[in-house]
Amino acid sequence: MWYYEKKLQYPVRVSMCQPKLAKYLIEQYGGDDGELAAALRYLNQRYTIPDKVIGLLNDIGTEEFAHLEMIATMVYKLTKDATPDQLKAAGLGARYANHGKSLFYENASGQAFRMGIQSKGDPIADLYEDIAAEEKARATYQWLINLSDDPGLNDALGFLREREIVHSQRFREAVELLKEDQQMKKVF
Repeated sequence: MWYYEKKLQYPVRVSMCQPKLAKYLIEQYGGDDGELAAALRYLNQRYTIPDKVIGLLNDIGTEEFAHLEMIATMVYKLTKDATPDQLKAAGLGARYANHGKSLFYENASGQAFRMGIQSKGDPIADLYEDIAAEEKARATYQWLINLSDDPGLNDALGFLREREIVHSQRFREAVELLKEDQQMKKVF
């Protein structure tokens, strides 16, 4: 089904230990509009989408897992050398008490990932939901860049932000394709 290369989709460079920034990045790991939610949403919706765009949902859904891996790498690199006191000062004390330095699917506020995956079963409605999800992720990546002063990290976050724009554009194209298909006269 997949070929896995043992490398990240884009390099992740982190210049220093920054647990507070890791706390913010967790939003894209296990938040409602994060990479895990996106991957699950698209891979679930592909079962009720017309064949013309099923490959799009499959491709973008699997790419979201690659993005999840990049976020995990960022969080790991930002916290691997942190002391318990640094984690506590960054607002990650309760997380550390529960999970150590292990990654855990939660949002930046510490709320565990919840299965609020949107799927209506109507192709147009689902694709508009997907466009909104990609635009929310794009905005979040920009805000994370605004919070960071690490050039290497910002480079990787910029890559992810740009991929969200491409995904949104592809979903917009799919909406138009399906609308055209719906308007075509069906002759039986």
